[in-house]
Amino acid sequence: MTAGSLDGLFDLGGTVALVTGGNGGVGLAMASGLAAAGATVCIWGTNAAKNAAAAEQLAGHGGAVDARVVDVASEKQVTAGFASIVERFGHIDTCFANAALTTHRDSPRFVDSTLEQWQAFWRVNLDGTFLTLREAARHMIRQGSGGSLVATSSIAAHIAAPRDEAYSATKAAVTATMRSLAAELGRHGIRCNTVTPGWTRSPAMEHWAGREAVAEGILRRMPMGRWGEPEDWAGIAVYLASRASAFHTADEFRIDGGFAAT
Repeated sequence: MTAGSLDGLFDLGGTVALVTGGNGGVGLAMASGLAAAGATVCIWGTNAAKNAAAAEQLAGHGGAVDARVVDVASEKQVTAGFASIVERFGHIDTCFANAALTTHRDSPRFVDSTLEQWQAFWRVNLDGTFLTLREAARHMIRQGSGGSLVATSSIAAHIAAPRDEAYSATKAAVTATMRSLAAELGRHGIRCNTVTPGWTRSPAMEHWAGREAVAEGILRRMPMGRWGEPEDWAGIAVYLASRASAFHTADEFRIDGGFAAT
């Protein structure tokens, strides 16, 4: 491959990408990478104020931005959200199913947890991912031009952490789901991959990083010697949305500073 043949390989001009949970943390960083590469970016979140602030930031890249309040656990809202994207922009090329509930400092011990608490994680993290990817796939199949589906898992699917059972279970399920989707949707030209963040700075990670002994133990085991930053996810988002990944599917991209390998 010559240098000239690389021209435009990562150019997302003319493409439309959706990032659920795109108003903060890793989701916003991925959306920023996509916008900087020329994509029209749509973000969904349940906090209108955060959506507006994120949209303003993304608009600084010069492209079109669409921000909507959508609860991914609502089939009606997800279906309407995709219809609005396609009505406004004509198509959808990439979908990042990133929205999720996370474990917090006040999460109960497993023996004290309730079925309702367990199901709340599955409702958003797995049902919401299912609904998002299903609707995206339906539109991509109708369009006939393929596309890229990406789901956010977590290092929690690979390591043990107390009081994290529900979250970990949903994230492991997400990874397994994406492998099956890759097998089924490949004939439509739809690529299906998983991104797996490690210890990345975000509001969701504060309950771990704020505990000095825990934080020291994590960093001591981290080959890169630092926390991940949301910006570390911009590049992989562009890769998965671009033609550079045209033959890359059924994979899991674990970006964790080497933590899970030690």
